[in-house]
Amino acid sequence: MRIKQILLVGFLSFLFYQANAQDSSLLNILNDSLAANAKPMYVTGTFKAGHIVNMQTVEQPAQGDMLFVIQHRFGQLNSGSYNFFGLDNATLRLGLDYGITNRLAVGIGRSSYLKTFDSYIKYKLLRQTDGNEKMPLSVSLLGTISNYTQDIPGETYLNFTYRTAYTLQMLLARKFSTRLSVEVTPTYLHYNLVPTVNDKNDLFAVGTGARFKLTNRTSINAEYDYLPSGQVVSTNVYNSFSLGYDIETGGHVFQLVFSNSQSMIESQYLAQTTGRWNKGDIYFGFNISRNFNVAKHKASTPK
Repeated sequence: MRIKQILLVGFLSFLFYQANAQDSSLLNILNDSLAANAKPMYVTGTFKAGHIVNMQTVEQPAQGDMLFVIQHRFGQLNSGSYNFFGLDNATLRLGLDYGITNRLAVGIGRSSYLKTFDSYIKYKLLRQTDGNEKMPLSVSLLGTISNYTQDIPGETYLNFTYRTAYTLQMLLARKFSTRLSVEVTPTYLHYNLVPTVNDKNDLFAVGTGARFKLTNRTSINAEYDYLPSGQVVSTNVYNSFSLGYDIETGGHVFQLVFSNSQSMIESQYLAQTTGRWNKGDIYFGFNISRNFNVAKHKASTPK
């Protein structure tokens, strides 16, 4: 009887071992299959708006969406009480951005600064992902063209071509955490006409910007654009430095900004900033963006 009990226990133990081994094997197969078919998880909300302050971000309207952008800068804070510390003066840019696809967007704008028209095209080359196949960065390519139309004494003979400038930027951004996002933008600029023969028609600059989330609806932003010396020599220009405070309210993003750049267009604030923070040449203003759905969305991820 004792021997039968031992044999029975041994047999049951053998069956239990085989069952566990089979379950483990099936579980491993299932996990391998899930891993092989796992889709990358796209990182969203790297930035909450299309601009950190002046610098464009990797964010853009989704397919079929239109973004209405108002960028407003008052006069210099050091202009004194007679000008109400700059509030009597203003520079305004109105823009419309449209998402052709989830990767391709275009935009047009008009600024009161030098009565400048501008347009851009932006293509999302790569998108930051989590998961097995991680993409550490979001990368977009941005091309812009601008043309100023204001009549300036001594320049009335200049035609459209002479007044036109171009920029090409690569936007490299990473969302390091739910709070911190950083972007770097190497930039090439070309001016069809420059003030003197000593000024370069082709310029290079690099900008960096960051966003730090304070609450679910607010954040602080900063950006700095560096223009290496020796490229613009006829005018005293300075690197652009800007600070912002973002407030998200549903479909709107409202940004309070401080900057030593009066213009908000790439070809102007990158290489034509004449204000200095230590002299009080600070422009207070705001950005407002409002998103409109003008076409039915066909996809939720870039194609």
